[in-house]
Amino acid sequence: MLVSLIWAMTKNRVIGRDGQLPWRLPNEMAYFQRTTKGHPIIMGRKTFDSMDRRPLANRFNIVLSRQVIEVDGISHARSFDEALAIATQRGADECFVIGGSYAYEAAIHRADRLYQTIIDTELKGDVFFPDFDVSEWQQTRHERHERDSQHAYAFDTFLFERLKRCDVPISGVASR
Repeated sequence: MLVSLIWAMTKNRVIGRDGQLPWRLPNEMAYFQRTTKGHPIIMGRKTFDSMDRRPLANRFNIVLSRQVIEVDGISHARSFDEALAIATQRGADECFVIGGSYAYEAAIHRADRLYQTIIDTELKGDVFFPDFDVSEWQQTRHERHERDSQHAYAFDTFLFERLKRCDVPISGVASR
């Protein structure tokens, strides 16, 4: 199963403010809905709380939390490994980590794909996407979305695939 992260952030890495998204971009939200529909999604408890503690429709919702969460339509996991095991049991080909910052930090080193949206502005926020090593990733898709009457900011969507890891040391000497 592929592990994917999907997020939108501003140029200064903001992903949230006061428990909400600090922007309204209908086409970006539609992209998120289209991309994650039918797949398991993994989120932290604060992200779940920001959605009024309601599961997202047409997805298998898994919430990471140290405390048990008993809400219809939600599976609870105490760790990222447990969340992955639950998603794997569903027989999914891909699962999505949808936030927040702690969930992204737990998942970034295990991810196979990154669905990144960069919003063409800088905003104040209190939640940020963690740094990651871009040299480990290859951009495979990019789309530009210009500002218009429904979108206060232009934004770019990117798809990155993890470069293959080489676990064999390279000595510089060819062997036969």
